[in-house]
Amino acid sequence: MPRLLVLLAAVLFGTTGTAQALGPDASPLAVGAARIAVGAVLLWGAAWLVRGAAGGGRWSRGALAAAAAGIAGYQLCFFAAVADTGVAVGTVVALGSAPAMSGLLARAVDGTPLDRRWAACTALATVGVLLLVLSGSEAEVSAPGIVLALGAGLSYAGYTVASKQLLAAGHAPEAVMARGFGLAAVALVPVLAAKGGDVASVDGIALALYLGAVPTALAYVLFARGLRFLTPGETATLTLAEPVTAAALGTVVLAERPGALAVAGALLVLAGLAALAAPRRERPVRADAVEAAA
Repeated sequence: MPRLLVLLAAVLFGTTGTAQALGPDASPLAVGAARIAVGAVLLWGAAWLVRGAAGGGRWSRGALAAAAAGIAGYQLCFFAAVADTGVAVGTVVALGSAPAMSGLLARAVDGTPLDRRWAACTALATVGVLLLVLSGSEAEVSAPGIVLALGAGLSYAGYTVASKQLLAAGHAPEAVMARGFGLAAVALVPVLAAKGGDVASVDGIALALYLGAVPTALAYVLFARGLRFLTPGETATLTLAEPVTAAALGTVVLAERPGALAVAGALLVLAGLAALAAPRRERPVRADAVEAAA
């Protein structure tokens, strides 16, 4: 069930690109900042509705600051990376590095173990993302853009690990998301003030409301509810379903025609996610071992 929640969140994440393509021509930074602001308001409302569901202890200021920095940092680094080195390379480096960085950061910070199954599934899905996003593109690699994309991956990892710490302390998922996104929205106020005019229209407001409600507020509540029972690395790997969803919507809604390489990449991602999401088989306990233990 937790893996299904994260996969559903990733599907909702994957609708972002199609929504932006159908929306007005606006600065990605403005859209990203508006999305975080709307999402923060809705998440605070959700947290108020479920108040008392889980009390937890005192809030860790360090974890909250790290979560907010991760949310804001991802928006800024990702869009800057895409602008510098292109959508294909920026997306591959950011999304592809996030699971590995999440797993390694969780290992370094909390001692979370990394197993072979996670490593193999992550590698398979990451290769699939590489094929999916780079298929049919003329990629131009820029060193600063790569650094920014890696910064986006690290920001995502920091947010995931920090959120896991807050959830492990007993705080409700809605409250964790509300506080993290609320602080991130405050940090992005200068961006919204400078670029907000790009979304100051009926279509722009509608886009911001959708992005804030569905692939932010709803998706991140599902994400957090799954993260409570999973490791940060496994959770980040499962969210690689996002580019597959985006590609499928591009085909159905935007009439895009993916090539054979893109199809192969999507299948590799799905294979990696299916292997990771499958229930673990418990090793049978030998009778003589039981008797010896008794």
